[in-house]
Amino acid sequence: MTSLTWPRCRNARDLGGLPISDGGQVRAGALIRSDNLDQLDSHGLAAVQAAGISRIVDLRSAWECEKYPSPFANDERWLNVALTDPADPDVAEQDMFEQYRMLIDDYPHRFTAAVTAIADAPPGCVVVACHAGKDRTGLVIALTLDLLGVPLPAIAADYATAPETTTTNPLPELAPPHPDTILRVLAHLSMRYGGTARYLLQSGATSSQLTALTDRLH
Repeated sequence: MTSLTWPRCRNARDLGGLPISDGGQVRAGALIRSDNLDQLDSHGLAAVQAAGISRIVDLRSAWECEKYPSPFANDERWLNVALTDPADPDVAEQDMFEQYRMLIDDYPHRFTAAVTAIADAPPGCVVVACHAGKDRTGLVIALTLDLLGVPLPAIAADYATAPETTTTNPLPELAPPHPDTILRVLAHLSMRYGGTARYLLQSGATSSQLTALTDRLH
């Protein structure tokens, strides 16, 4: 994976180069994860345009998109797939694994919509983003990489890559991401659903979409 110079975005990186268990790698320039694109300055916007983006999967809730509008909100490439909703139960004080587990178990259709949005995108690079580019993006990217056959240690290392914060706020979501958190999520998917692929298929994804996802990112 390669950090990108998208001015004012602190957590943007190309996932190309991550190993796949069949001996291949995630294709460079195919999948980018990022924090909120509303932070981009003119140079950052130009860098996004130069990346050959075909779809931006914005995982933020409707109120976030309204308060911090994406500079691509009126662009046909932008797609809002909200992974959380203000009406959801407040779980902010739960540890991150429990927050993730509840999202996974209670809202499988949201994850399916996010992952299939990558699969169904027109040819080109797909960007997956949320506010900090850490939790919601981290989950969707972890599921995607797991589908591709990226080894668990590499998925965990990518998840745990995030810029340092200086906050003293005790909320778990503001702490640095820990690799064990995403490993526990993937283990939960395996034990309860039979793995990421079965989880998504049970929630509306098709086999052809999962194949298309693998083909576009290899």
